Amino acid sequence: MSYRDTITSIFDLQKFGMKFGLDSMRAILARLGNPEAGGRYVHLAGTNGKGSTAAMIAAALSAAGLRTGLYTSPHLVTFRERIRVDGELMSEEEVIGLAGEVWKGCDPEHPPTFFEFVTAMAFLRFRRAGADVAVLEAGLGGRLDSTNIIAPLVAAVTNIGLEHTEHLGGTVAEIAAEKAGIIKPGALFAGGRLVPEARRVLDGRLAAAGVKGLFLGEGFSAETVSEDEGRPVIDYRGPGWTVKGLRVNLAGPYQADNAALAAAVLELLASVPSEDGGGPLFRIGEDHVRQGLSQVSWPGRGEVIAPGLWPPGRNGRAPLVLDGAHNPDGAASFAQYLRRRPRRELHLIVGVMADKDVAGVLGPVLAEADRLYLTRPVYFRAASPELLLERIRAASGEPGIPWGLYQELPEAIEAAARQAGPEDLVVISGSLFTVGEARAYLTGESVIESN
Repeated sequence: MSYRDTITSIFDLQKFGMKFGLDSMRAILARLGNPEAGGRYVHLAGTNGKGSTAAMIAAALSAAGLRTGLYTSPHLVTFRERIRVDGELMSEEEVIGLAGEVWKGCDPEHPPTFFEFVTAMAFLRFRRAGADVAVLEAGLGGRLDSTNIIAPLVAAVTNIGLEHTEHLGGTVAEIAAEKAGIIKPGALFAGGRLVPEARRVLDGRLAAAGVKGLFLGEGFSAETVSEDEGRPVIDYRGPGWTVKGLRVNLAGPYQADNAALAAAVLELLASVPSEDGGGPLFRIGEDHVRQGLSQVSWPGRGEVIAPGLWPPGRNGRAPLVLDGAHNPDGAASFAQYLRRRPRRELHLIVGVMADKDVAGVLGPVLAEADRLYLTRPVYFRAASPELLLERIRAASGEPGIPWGLYQELPEAIEAAARQAGPEDLVVISGSLFTVGEARAYLTGESVIESN
C-alpha cells in the first residue's frame, strides 16, 4: 500500500466518530503485544497550551540525552508530525509499516476510531525506537481518552476552560473532572494556572489518588523579566530549582505559564528514583531546561514569518503571525499578545470550524483588527465565509472595519499581501486547520492529509 493509500485508510476511520471508553484501546494493544507496557511517560491534559508545553518538555529531555517520544494532535500539514522521536517526524515508510501492523491488531467486527488507531501507532513507534521516555498529549478530555491506558511518572494539566461541552460537560467542574482522570496513584503532578472551580476538582482527585501536586503560584512560580521579540524570558522557581533568565523560543506572554509548567514537570521527573535505588532515574538538570526551552519549535502557535518570506510569490511587505487559537480562552490569550505587537494596521485572516463558538473565537482577536479577511480551509467542518459574517453580525453587529469574503484561503493570503504595508501586521488565526493549510501554501506543500 502506498503512503497516500495508507493515510486515506486511516482517515476513513473518522466515519466511526469518537468512542469514549478504554476497552477497545486495551484490546487493540493486547493483540499488538502491549507495546505501551514498561514505557515511561509524561501525560498532559488541558484546554490550551498542551502542545506547546509538551514540546518544551520533550525538547529539554532530548537536550538531556534521553531518547524522547512526543505524541500530539492534530497535525498542521502532515500526519507524520503526530508521532516524533527526538523531534524527528515519522518517515512515509514508517507510517506504512506501523499502520499495517496496527491493522493486524484490529477486530474487523469492532473497528477502531481514528484516534485509537493512531495512538496504537505511537506506542509501537516509541517501543521500536527504544524511547527512554515519551510525552503524550491527551486528545480529548483525559479520563476516557485513548492515551489514558498508561501509568505516567508525571501527569500535568495546563489550564481548564469551557471546550467540547457536547462531550465533556457543560461546566468547568465537569470538564475538570474529565481532565483530572489522568491523575493516577503513584504519579507526580503539576498544574498550571487554574480557575478556582477547576482547582477544587483537581484537589479532590489528587487527594483520592494519594498524590501531592504542585501548582503554578503554589509550589512553583515564574516571573517574566523581559521579552525578546514577543518571546518571554522568565525566572523559574520550583521546589528545588531556581533558573534565571530562561529564554522561551515561542512567542506570546502566555508561553511564560507553559514554560513554567514544563520546568516544573522536568523538575519532578528529575526527582524520580531509579528502580534499583541507585540515584535518579533520569539525569535532568537546569542546563537541559535552559537549552530545551531556548530551542523548542512549535509551528503555528504564535509563529512569526518575516516580511519577504511569504506568500509563495515573496511579495509580502509585512510580518505574518500564525496562531491556531480555536476557543475563547485561547483567542483571549492570543489577543493579549497582539496588543503588545507594534503595528500601523492589523490585517486579520480567519477561518473557523462551523461547530465552534465563532463569536467567542473571533471576538477577542477581531477587536484588535483593522481589516478582516473571512475565508475557510479545505475541510468539511469549516464554516463558509458567509456563515462567519452572519455569526459576527449576530453577536456584535457589522464588523465596523473593511472586510472581504474569500472562498479559498490562498486568495485571502494574496489579498492581504497586496494591501498590507511594511508597518502593518498580518495575522492568520481561528483554527489549527486554517493555520495548517496556510503553512502548507506558504511552504509550497500540497495539502493531501486532512485532519
